[in-house]
Amino acid sequence: MDASNKSDDVGKTLETQAKAFFDSAPSLHNSHEITQKLIQFIQHNSSSLARRIVCVTSGGTTAPLEQLCVRYVDNFSSGHRGAISTEYFLKAGYAVIFLHRRGSYQPFCRSIPDDPLLECFELTNDLNIQVRKAYSEAVKRAILDHHTAVAGGHLLKLPFSTIFEYLQMLQMIAISMRCIGLRGMFYLAAAVSDYYVPWKNMVEHKIQSGPPLLDVKLFQVPKMLSVIRKDWAPQAFCVSFKLETDSSILVNKANAALEKYKMHAVVANELATRKEQVVVVTSAEKITGMRDNSESANDVENPLIKLLSKRHITYIEDSGR
Repeated sequence: MDASNKSDDVGKTLETQAKAFFDSAPSLHNSHEITQKLIQFIQHNSSSLARRIVCVTSGGTTAPLEQLCVRYVDNFSSGHRGAISTEYFLKAGYAVIFLHRRGSYQPFCRSIPDDPLLECFELTNDLNIQVRKAYSEAVKRAILDHHTAVAGGHLLKLPFSTIFEYLQMLQMIAISMRCIGLRGMFYLAAAVSDYYVPWKNMVEHKIQSGPPLLDVKLFQVPKMLSVIRKDWAPQAFCVSFKLETDSSILVNKANAALEKYKMHAVVANELATRKEQVVVVTSAEKITGMRDNSESANDVENPLIKLLSKRHITYIEDSGR
């Protein structure tokens, strides 16, 4: 079998796995509402200025073990990368579809304590509520920046919890963005479950405690990265992430993902240093991005988004020739 035939067979296998996943997944209850929001958002940002639009995925998906879910498999992702990146994408002139885990880290909230949030506020002598002086500027800035982005029609926030919700919503977003072609980007920072229990295989009610051994069969989640590139939004600029705990295999794994899923860039980050530096791997180069503590905006996402924005512009220009 030659390489092209082998590639076609792999593609068909992925399509078959993806179809089987969606056919067996529980339907989204609010799919019509999500579709309408996406249509309006994309039309608004395409009508006059023709903004570039990025879908930022953020936080981790859950893999339920019961249909009426009490227990699920989760991961440690807080959504910090996706939320901070969203801020920098907005600064770079993008409109952002922020597909995020419910309860995960949100854009513009880094200076506000989230545990407990009520510490931001205090009672006055006449029992009114005001923001504590220590937090007043941070809260004011967060509210102003968030309101500006949402009211201007440049930030659309869509929450998910389960792997079923996430992949169905990602498909809806990608197909909706197909109409903007090269101006679309996917920044796939969410920590997506590698394994799940198919809906039809789940028990309906809570798994009862008692037996000393619980046997749960997990199936591999189909890798949708190739499907985004091939079918859902074939002209979009696609960036995925590779996180490892072993630095010696990190870049090789990123290179493998770049080739296998036909990504335009893979952001490689090691668990221990992920907030300090990343390596952007493309077919042509490897660029290390690091926090610059001499700048006021010293997040590693700052140079990362600047770099990816430039690469996206180059991609658009080169594709239009």
